[in-house]
Amino acid sequence: MNSQTEGTFETHSVLTCPSCGQVKEEEMPTDSCIYFYECTGCGVLLKPLQGDCCVFCSYGSVACPSIQQRALG
Repeated sequence: MNSQTEGTFETHSVLTCPSCGQVKEEEMPTDSCIYFYECTGCGVLLKPLQGDCCVFCSYGSVACPSIQQRALG
């Protein structure tokens, strides 16, 4: 896994599809949230779980940069 940071934020997250288990590392934008993501394994359209702002927060190994920023306070 290639982990990079931009400032103090992780910019890569590993998404795991809850439908088929496909795992893929993706780069996260630092200026917006990704609400929809199409699984590269089965084609299911992922959307955030209730209470999450984006697919990275719901299915990723690392929360999105906006959540990381809030955690830093």
